[in-house]
This record gives sequence, C-alpha cells and structure tokens, in this order.
Amino acid sequence: MSFSVMRPTGNKSEQYAQLLEQARALLHGEHDRIANAANFAALVWYALPDINWCGFYFFDGRELVVGPFQGKPACVRIALDRGVCGAAATTRQVQCVADVHAFPGHIACDAASRSEIVVPLILDNTLLGVWDVDSPLPNRFDEQDVSGMQALCATFLDSLKPSKQTEAAA
Repeated sequence: MSFSVMRPTGNKSEQYAQLLEQARALLHGEHDRIANAANFAALVWYALPDINWCGFYFFDGRELVVGPFQGKPACVRIALDRGVCGAAATTRQVQCVADVHAFPGHIACDAASRSEIVVPLILDNTLLGVWDVDSPLPNRFDEQDVSGMQALCATFLDSLKPSKQTEAAA
C-alpha cells in the first residue's frame, strides 16, 4: 500500500480535519491494533507541530504498558494512580495539562515536556489504554486539541472493529 502524508495547513480546526481524513485513509481496512497504533503515532508525529512525544499506553489489566510511539524512549509501565496517563485511564476523562510540572504525581519520561494531553481509549465500554501527546511548550494544547485528539482516537478505535462485511464473510 502506498500512502502519502501531507502536513496539514490552515487554522487548527482545518488542520485537525485534514489529519482526521488522513488517519481514516491510513487505517482503512486494517484491524490490527499494533499496526494501526504504529502508523497512527507516526502520522500524528509527522503532522503536528511542537510535540516531542506521542504514543500509546495499553492497559494490561493491571497497569498501562507502553505501546507504539514516536519520540525519546519512554516509561515502560505506569500505575493507574500515577501521572497524567494514569489519571486519564482511571477517570476515563481527557486530561489536558497546561503545565505538567504543576500536575501532582506527573511522571517525567522526557524532562523537556512542559504540557500534555492524554485521551482514554475505551472500546466496547472497556479500557484499552490511553493516547498520550507531550509538548516542550507550556500551554501547547487547548479545547481544539481536545476535540481533534478525541476525533482522531475515535477513528483509531473504529479501525479496530471488524467491518460488517468481514463479519458477514466469517
């Protein structure tokens, strides 16, 4: 498969719309969690400015375990009661943190990170993990990023569901 990644242009809302379209095209027809997570992380890493880490932590039934990502080496395991990722997983609410140094229990995998957004990944009412994006800039993420990241994560989660045609053929 050949896929051409284009850097989004325009205002932030337009950029997320373009990125969402690219994510849908990239993930279309593939249902493997690791393959889609790897390509998804690479797409976001390439497309979004001012980020220094993006990737997945998957829930193994006890804690969050690092999955496909882009950036510096990361913490391998995160307890559900620790850091921004743990808070997102436990509350099942997006965590948008303007200053990670002010967040109680923040885990500094990369000392350069200053702000962070974490989206819980819920599939069939079950915690699959979290999508985590860090920036070296304070206040990098806003409500448009929250909406954009939630839409992107919904596309990722949809890609993991077998299509109706696949189910009918089985």
